[in-house]
Amino acid sequence: MRKSLLMIACLMLVSAVSLRAQDAAAVNPKTIHVTLDNEHVRVFEATLTPAWKENQHSHPTSIVYVIAGGKVRNHLPNGTTSESTYTAGQTVYRDPVTHWAENIGRTTIRLVVVELKPQPSVGTH
Repeated sequence: MRKSLLMIACLMLVSAVSLRAQDAAAVNPKTIHVTLDNEHVRVFEATLTPAWKENQHSHPTSIVYVIAGGKVRNHLPNGTTSESTYTAGQTVYRDPVTHWAENIGRTTIRLVVVELKPQPSVGTH
């Protein structure tokens, strides 16, 4: 019984560490600066200098506003890649994603990312 409880506790700890490892700000502290974090949203600025490669991380549903654009290559966990060019002033809706990105252009990319947090269901009367 004690071994089972210990095993369950260890698995929960490993799961919590794995989830934290996917947090964009935690795994990319040099490029991501959180400016607001509450029960509704988390807002951060991401700055990617040319040739910079992020560590893999996850985002919930997000809105991305481009302060300074550039060319980026996104890498998904299954090995799929895609390239995008961001332009200053552009706003992008993004579904939940796990990825890592690299700046493949010659300019520094600056983004404001608004991550939407799940909201409790509101009951109807």
